[in-house]
Amino acid sequence: MARNPRCLNCITPPYILKKLLESSEEGVRQAALNTLISTAQLRGERTVRARFATVAAPANGRRTIFDCRHSRFLPQAELVRSESDPAVTDASVNRAFDGIGITRDFFKKVFDRDSIDDRGMRLQGYVHFGTNYNNAFWDGQQLVFGDGDGRVFSDFTGSCDVIAHEWAHGVTEHTAGLEYHDQSGALNESLSDVFGSMVKQWSLHQTAAEADWLIGADVFTPGMDADALRSMKAPGTAFDNALFGKDPQPDHMRHFVKLPNTEQGDLGGVHINSGIPNKAFYLTAMGIGGCSWDAPGHIWYESLKASSAQSQFQDFADTTHLKAGQLYGAGSAEQQAVLAAWDQVGVRVGAARGGAGAPRERVPAGAEDGFVHDGTRIPALIRQIEALSAQVNALSESVRVLTPKP
Repeated sequence: MARNPRCLNCITPPYILKKLLESSEEGVRQAALNTLISTAQLRGERTVRARFATVAAPANGRRTIFDCRHSRFLPQAELVRSESDPAVTDASVNRAFDGIGITRDFFKKVFDRDSIDDRGMRLQGYVHFGTNYNNAFWDGQQLVFGDGDGRVFSDFTGSCDVIAHEWAHGVTEHTAGLEYHDQSGALNESLSDVFGSMVKQWSLHQTAAEADWLIGADVFTPGMDADALRSMKAPGTAFDNALFGKDPQPDHMRHFVKLPNTEQGDLGGVHINSGIPNKAFYLTAMGIGGCSWDAPGHIWYESLKASSAQSQFQDFADTTHLKAGQLYGAGSAEQQAVLAAWDQVGVRVGAARGGAGAPRERVPAGAEDGFVHDGTRIPALIRQIEALSAQVNALSESVRVLTPKP
């Protein structure tokens, strides 16, 4: 299957926008159509830009906010606020500035991560993108926010977890690089929801039990009968109305939705099936207790860094169980909470499938022939030892030659 890890990462699921095309209101239909068209064009532009991408110079995570003035051409946007500037009169600018800063501080203080790329990457935010644009996205270089259409969606800078969600897409891109389709893409979306929810809870000083576990609860207008874009606590219950139907997210593998890897199929259901790992994180956090960004957050963050581009739900479940044991001890309450959480969403981790003991690490994509069939790494380790032995022998010979004879 072709790799597409650099797809545009948006917060609003395409199935909501497509449903809005059926609205009886001309303004709602037109805004949804414009958003879908603009998003498709942006995906193509990102593919082209990716071919010429360069490594950004470290900038100590400094923030710069630009005003698109309803244009979709980012190079023409006006710089309106930088790191040392005071607040401006534009509320969208200030919300983007503050939300990006809260997320930056969260990742630094909780995970000791230095900006999106862990190298101090400059944080660029763009507001007032397009006209009635019902979305927000990370395009590989910057965070971009639409104003919404004012009828269904409000300004996307108004939700801290939306800002953090897009920020986290950048983190995933600079760590595991999870391909944006099917299960790996659903994991990509889920991880952004997980970190977005953690940032919101951290900023509000909420425990896991106190949090609402809703994603994008503030992006709908007051007149909309919808709780949020997604619910991590109860996937499939975030909305149910005549305008865009019922939330289609599953909360268990028995309800996994198989869709084509196309734009029309949400690239294999990346915004839909993310409900399964979302629920697993919620259950883990509730099982451990306390704050989601403590043990649960560290387990998920370390598991993200240990994942590969093609990691599936099973791979990630096994990795979280492994990391929980490494961080908090084999058989610890934290590891048992992880085990129980994945089991409740229909994913049995390696230890549960194989009996006692911690799960073995999964086979990285593209390295299968270096492993035996049960997933252990003995042949690969033997080759590594042989290679190291050869290097030691060569080094010893070099030292022997250079050593003066008595």
